[in-house]
Amino acid sequence: MVGTVAAVDLGATSGRVILGRIGDNELGLRQVRRFANDPVRVNESGLPALHWDILELYRNVIAGVATAVSDEPDLLSIGIDSWAVDYGLLRQGRLLQLPYHYRDGRTVPAVRAAHAAVDAERMYRTNGLQFLPFNSVYQLVADRLAGTHDLADQFLLIPDLIDYWLTGYAYAERTNASTTGLLDVYTREWNDELIAELGLHRRAFPDLVDAGTRIGTVLPEVALELGAPRSLEVTTVGSHDTASAVVAIPATTDDFAYVSCGTWGLVGVELDAPILSESGRAANFTNEGGVDGRVRYLHNVMGLWLLSESVRTWEHEGRTIDLTALLEQAATITGPVARFDADDPRFLPPGDMPARIAAYCAEHDQPVPRTPPEFARSILESLADAFANSIRLASRVTGKTVSVVHLVGGGSQNRLLCQLTADRTGLPVLAGPVEATAIGNILVQARAQGLIRGTLESLRGLVASTFEPTRYEPRLVRAL
Repeated sequence: MVGTVAAVDLGATSGRVILGRIGDNELGLRQVRRFANDPVRVNESGLPALHWDILELYRNVIAGVATAVSDEPDLLSIGIDSWAVDYGLLRQGRLLQLPYHYRDGRTVPAVRAAHAAVDAERMYRTNGLQFLPFNSVYQLVADRLAGTHDLADQFLLIPDLIDYWLTGYAYAERTNASTTGLLDVYTREWNDELIAELGLHRRAFPDLVDAGTRIGTVLPEVALELGAPRSLEVTTVGSHDTASAVVAIPATTDDFAYVSCGTWGLVGVELDAPILSESGRAANFTNEGGVDGRVRYLHNVMGLWLLSESVRTWEHEGRTIDLTALLEQAATITGPVARFDADDPRFLPPGDMPARIAAYCAEHDQPVPRTPPEFARSILESLADAFANSIRLASRVTGKTVSVVHLVGGGSQNRLLCQLTADRTGLPVLAGPVEATAIGNILVQARAQGLIRGTLESLRGLVASTFEPTRYEPRLVRAL
């Protein structure tokens, strides 16, 4: 049996709708719409605030799925994934405010308030989550301090919010819910005690469902807008985009580490159970939920945001930047370049990235980059360092042997980054597929719809037989 489903993959800078035609020995992709996802900065009580333009995002989702339906009238299902942690608060079904962007700085006092109630060590033992100042738990405490949380009767993460608008059903998909910091790391249920200790309202948190749940059909008015039959279903996927990407790693053995590289670099290994060691907490590793109950034991690295925000700065200054040419020029640099800590929190907010990199280098007696190619090379060298360090730590803390690194997502197209990662780890890097997130989304939908069967390993086998990765061998062998 062969059928078609649509993956709606929403990233922090752009979204896409991709059709997947799939059966037991067939997997084909076709992008039908791509669109920008630009945040909106507004004044709130005299301070700038950064929000997602969720209504424009939804409009683009509808337009993209309508195109998918027009191209494939027998479309079976839609599945939505997005970045993690951000959410909408609703009251009686109505959105109370535009969802905040995770790069907004409102959580600084909320982090202090949260840890005054539950210290960092105990919180980690409870939720297994790495500390990031924008985790949903801190954002929700910020909403409580602002009085907004008290007004809400529903909390929906971004993919769940869009699914709610499509179907009328409110729920929380577990892989993304695991990034909130409010799930019990073992049971993967809402942690009622932690929610209460933080002064949050349990009533706002919806029922949890697993990836691969057939939620229901689209609402009649949505079907009309899409030009779709009322039988069109919405299926949950690994709605945290990294959870979907990890499904589509073309691994044929289990001794792999992964780097899902785009705006962020998510670096880690896959486990069957969480690890809550103090060494893992100190290294800021997280135990996030994966599809089929797996654990994504990983560390967030700042990712290609460093490069894209640098390019944005140069373009605002009036320079014309050709990214392909920039990377080619960066690859030709042979002299010493700065290697900085890509995890430094100064690099999180939007703004003049080259100035912040230059300041870091000056403070740490590193050669300060002067030209865009030098900055680009410095960024890629630093990311490769961060990827290798995270893989090394993940292997050490978990005891898992790593023999190969799978680098998927947009970063897999960056040949210099892939080669540098192989050089730093001393391991072969298998790069691709680029659209791993959409592929994982499609695979989970297809299995739920009965188009394919099998374990996560068999799904990966289908990816491995369909998409041949590019192999990068280390030029300098360095044992992990």
